[in-house]
Amino acid sequence: MKEDMADKEQGKVKKSKEKTECCGYPLSIFFIVVNEFCERFSYYGMRAVLVLYFRYFLRWDDDFATTIYHTFVALCYLTPILGAIIADSWLGKFKTIVYLSIVYTVGQAVMAVSAIHDITDSNQDGNPDNMTLHVALSMVGLLLIALGTGGIKPCVAAFGGDQFEDHQEKQRSTFFSIFYLSINAGSLLSTVITPILRAQECGINTQQKCYPLAFGVPAALMAVALVVFILGSSMYVKAAPKGNIMMQVCKCIAFANKNRFKHRGTRFPKREHWMDWAEERYDKLLIAQVKMVLKVLFLYIPLPMFWALFDQQGSRWTLQATTMNGNFGFFTVQPDQMQTVNPILILVMVPIVDNVVYPLIKKCGLNFTPLKRMTVGMLLAALAFVAAALVQVQIDLCHFSSVRCSRAKFIISGDTGEMCKFSMDLGFGSSYTLLIPSNFNSGPECAKTIQQVEDIKPNTMHMAWQIPQYFLMTCGEVVFSVTGLEFSYSQAPKNMKSVLQAGWLLTTAMGNIIVLIVAEAGQLPDQWAEYVLFAGLLICVCIIFSIMAHYYTYIDPAEIEAQFSEYDPDDKKKNEMNMDAALEEKQTKI
Repeated sequence: MKEDMADKEQGKVKKSKEKTECCGYPLSIFFIVVNEFCERFSYYGMRAVLVLYFRYFLRWDDDFATTIYHTFVALCYLTPILGAIIADSWLGKFKTIVYLSIVYTVGQAVMAVSAIHDITDSNQDGNPDNMTLHVALSMVGLLLIALGTGGIKPCVAAFGGDQFEDHQEKQRSTFFSIFYLSINAGSLLSTVITPILRAQECGINTQQKCYPLAFGVPAALMAVALVVFILGSSMYVKAAPKGNIMMQVCKCIAFANKNRFKHRGTRFPKREHWMDWAEERYDKLLIAQVKMVLKVLFLYIPLPMFWALFDQQGSRWTLQATTMNGNFGFFTVQPDQMQTVNPILILVMVPIVDNVVYPLIKKCGLNFTPLKRMTVGMLLAALAFVAAALVQVQIDLCHFSSVRCSRAKFIISGDTGEMCKFSMDLGFGSSYTLLIPSNFNSGPECAKTIQQVEDIKPNTMHMAWQIPQYFLMTCGEVVFSVTGLEFSYSQAPKNMKSVLQAGWLLTTAMGNIIVLIVAEAGQLPDQWAEYVLFAGLLICVCIIFSIMAHYYTYIDPAEIEAQFSEYDPDDKKKNEMNMDAALEEKQTKI
């Protein structure tokens, strides 16, 4: 009777799923893809203008603005671990996404409010004199955003995968391709649009840049992302939390270390691997899986140095662009818009590398393994910083001024008390002295009597000179990041791919922490020297990584796990003999 009831319930579930499918795809994935597009627009749009907000609204110097920027990015890549634990152990993916998206939306709104310009509390330049409230709101907003975006990061893609049944492998693969495309589309559009919004003048009687609008639009998009995601609630397949494998791995490692230390110096026989000390409490299958994970995590140790260079596109490179000429003739590129070069090149380079470069290398008979590709990616990133250093040297030689506007407006009072409106076009980085005659009288032709003397010529170093460094960095990203994710997936046990994903994201966080250390401790007098320092550090790390990669032995996790299929919990001695023999056979094959 119970079985019949269960069959009926299964039939109802199947019918409901059929009603929400179209052409073999669950309709629920539409809401997830739109949600991801809006969320990525919100995040990258806010981040694109963030360092300039620090530099020109809060009036922090370049080093402190860079420090806070990378602290924020590091937090964004540390919180995914927290999000994964909450989703797997407590709330489940759906509720975790909803609750943390609310936190995320509030954080974006707080950032927009923090940038509102108060005219009663400003100086003649239109900048707020009392920064305490602005800084406090900014920090609260950034903390909420870091918790929100990081917390949902490990959940959204996996939640999308949960919408498919086992027989829909092809549809699931297509979904992930569309999902990745929505990420890049959101990133690209936001990096183009938000700098345009920032460049608008939205203060009253002031040329204050419109940071509230630049932060407000991403906040609105995040609210849209939340609403769209909730609208699809009735269509979602919501898997209940099954316990966090990450916590099991951590407990297994902790017990192995504790047990090993406890029996140190005793007559207990030595064990082949230090993780074997966990056998008293955990089965050998879990221990073998942990060994595979640790083997890959060990290779991750040098990787943060790559991200230390990569993420400076949004900080140091953006600040570098503020000292350059962005006039491309038909349009003017804002300094923070140069970051769009990266997603544009990614969309071009990924198919070229996959369909042209790798096949050609294979035809040449070269064994271009994933770890070798990642090594090349590191070298390309180092070369990108060498190119950035050369550009910086040229900028410093030209002695560019700190004036960065394209048009200035003046209101001058004459002897008659009438106002004379005068405006002039300024080149990027230029400086002028205005000579007003002693017998100046305001009137219709008053502007013609004012003489302009050019003290410093406009910036002649064009932003196009940054394209080579962006090109090298993007090539490095394609062969490093994409390959790294593929390598991690192929070398991870089936039930521990999320553990390695968390480890991969952690390398990005650590990379941003490295930037903080170098920026604060280095205190180099010239920016080009800092670029060279980062390039040199990455080359040294690259050499270390290549040595580690040389001694790495590729494995097939499924094959190793299959050797434990005869595991019988009721016959411990037999199990140990079977598993030891299987591991010995596998080691011989390797």
